[in-house]
Amino acid sequence: MSPPLFWVEDVPRAGTDVVVSGSEGRHAVTVTRLAVGAELIAGDGRGSTARCEIVAITGKDSLVARAHSYAYVDPPRPRVTVVQALPKSERSELAVDLATEAGADEIVPWQAARCVARWTGKADKGRDKWRAAAVAAAKQSRRPWIPSIAPLASTTDVRSRCADAIAGGGVAAILHEDGGVGLRDLPIAEASEIVLVVGPEGGVDDTEIADLTALGATPVILGPEILRTSSAAAVALGAIGVLTDRWVTR
Repeated sequence: MSPPLFWVEDVPRAGTDVVVSGSEGRHAVTVTRLAVGAELIAGDGRGSTARCEIVAITGKDSLVARAHSYAYVDPPRPRVTVVQALPKSERSELAVDLATEAGADEIVPWQAARCVARWTGKADKGRDKWRAAAVAAAKQSRRPWIPSIAPLASTTDVRSRCADAIAGGGVAAILHEDGGVGLRDLPIAEASEIVLVVGPEGGVDDTEIADLTALGATPVILGPEILRTSSAAAVALGAIGVLTDRWVTR
C-alpha cells in the first residue's frame, strides 16, 4: 500500500525537508497517527510529489519530513472536463468526489434547466464545497493533480465550452439514456480534449440537447443501466481511461 498523501505549498527535492502543518499536519499526526520513521507523500496538487520520511513530530498539528525522491507528473491527455449539472444536496459533493477519483481534470458546476438544486445567491459557497471535496478526493486517491472547480456555469457557458472544444479538435459528449452511440463510437483516442456533459436527476432538457447537438456535441449512452447523476461522470471517465492513454502507467 502506498504511503498517505498530504498537501504542502512547496514540494521538497530529494535530501531536503518539508514542514507539514495546519489541517494537513493535524490529519497526519492526530488522525492518521504517523510517527517518526513513517513514510508519506508530499504533494502540491499541481503535479509535483515527493516520497518522504518523517524525521520529527513538532506538535499536534505539525511534523517535519525529509524527501527521498521527487517526481513531476504531466497532466493526463486528452484533458477531460466534466460539466456536472447540480445534483440534489445529498449527492452534490459525492459527484465531485467520484469524478475526482476517476481522473477529471476540471469540474464545471452547471445550473441546468431541470436542476432541483439552485445556487442562486450562494454560488461561491457551493463552489467552495466542491473544491474541498475535490481536494479530499485527490488526497485519498493519491492524485498528483487536484482538478480545478470552475465558476457556476449557465447553459450559454456550457455551449461555449463545447463549441471551443470541438473547434480545437476535441469531443463533446452528452451522457444521456437515449443516446444513439457509445463512447467507443466517438473519436476519443484522437481527441485533443473531451467535455462530458452530465445532466441532473431529471435528465438533460430536450432544448439543451438540441442546442448542444447543433454545435457538434453527441448524445452517448454508457450502457444498459440508468446511472445516477452523481456516478455517471466517473463511469464515463473509466471508459475513457481504457479508450485513451490516460491510464498508461507512468
